[in-house]
Amino acid sequence: MDQQERARRVAVARKVAGDLASADLTGIAVTWVDTSGVTRVKAVPLTRLEHAAAWGIGASPVFDAFLLDDSIVSGRFAGGPVGDLRLYPDLGRVAVLDALPGWAWAPADRYDQEGAPHPLDARYLARRETDRLAAEGLSVRASFEVEWAASIGGGDEFVPACTGPAYGMTRLTERSGYLRDVVLALSAAGVDVEQIHPEYAAGQYEVSVAAEDPVGAADTTVLVRETIRAVSLNHDLRATFSPKVLADSVGNGAHVHLSLWRDGVNLMADGDGRYGLTATGEAFTAGILSRLPALLAVGAPSVASYLRLIPSHWAGAFACWGLENREAALRFVTGSTGDRPRAANLEVKCFDAAANPYLAMAALLAAGRAGLAGGDTLPDPVEVDPASLGDQIPPLPSSLGVALDAFEADAVLRDALGEGMIDTIAAVRRGEIALFENATPEEIAAHTRWKH
Repeated sequence: MDQQERARRVAVARKVAGDLASADLTGIAVTWVDTSGVTRVKAVPLTRLEHAAAWGIGASPVFDAFLLDDSIVSGRFAGGPVGDLRLYPDLGRVAVLDALPGWAWAPADRYDQEGAPHPLDARYLARRETDRLAAEGLSVRASFEVEWAASIGGGDEFVPACTGPAYGMTRLTERSGYLRDVVLALSAAGVDVEQIHPEYAAGQYEVSVAAEDPVGAADTTVLVRETIRAVSLNHDLRATFSPKVLADSVGNGAHVHLSLWRDGVNLMADGDGRYGLTATGEAFTAGILSRLPALLAVGAPSVASYLRLIPSHWAGAFACWGLENREAALRFVTGSTGDRPRAANLEVKCFDAAANPYLAMAALLAAGRAGLAGGDTLPDPVEVDPASLGDQIPPLPSSLGVALDAFEADAVLRDALGEGMIDTIAAVRRGEIALFENATPEEIAAHTRWKH
């Protein structure tokens, strides 16, 4: 990073800090997401923002090796006490945290002290994969659905904050003020909310937001979750995004929606393939489908994820695709007649909120790009519940260890993410497997419940 770039950043930071100060804000929370999917933070007062923009905020690289319980594993590329990174706030993505009076937020890009991107920075990897697609004239529009469960009080036990039936208006009525404040806080942060509603599990809600570029979509899901967490606390509630809140109940997913575009045209629509897919859209989708077992190591990255990823729970536990099939890992969505050129997209149902959204996005884009390079084609879609077909449709891995084996063996993901990231992910995942060795489902759910 040269002096001209630092001067540019200072000028931008000066204006941002002035605007925020005039809105009675005093500090900015600068976040990144670690390998275990936990959002970490360093914060600075607005008077320090110019310095942070020019020179970064110091942070140890050890966070790449944190487990969800804050214990630390040691890999070949992360985990020791030596070294330092610099967190540079992305000042183009600053948002006001309306539910945290006095605070603003910005996502961080992590660099080394020489000014080079940190190779284990997932936001950098997501941007790099986006740029690789752009070099081929392609772009992706993406969004994450955010599911959460709200609990009464501050204890570690989960007590549902609403008691009405699944998807019932009763649940909205019970917590109308809470949901209103969620929408207002998200709107104040610049998030385009498209839908909010009660979900299936006890105390569970979901919010859907507008699609944007892949890095922006990952930024937004972090902002949405932290906003929901803050609004919940303001209502004497506690929010959990865990993939399995209760061992005997449906968990929280983080479904990813993707559409592939070229020159303003949605390649998921108006093609000659099945359901209107173009050949390019099909190849992108096929690249993701063929690598789903490996992708689970980043998209369903916790031991608790595999308590959620089971048949007959709409979790997408089978390695197949289908039109509007909510039991398939990949649900193809066309949208309504007349709206399909805008709305058609692919929904990845098997991912959950224990995932680092930047890392999940980088891996999905890499898999789709490999499908494009190989001209991949899709198998026949599944038009029924795949569980009804016996062993005709392969299930996805039923444990984190099996998914990790597939991940480490996948040459495409290794090339896209880099040796350091592959090794670190493997070390962290094995650390969590060891952490929960011999634990019951109830114990796994309880110890994971408030981590994400």
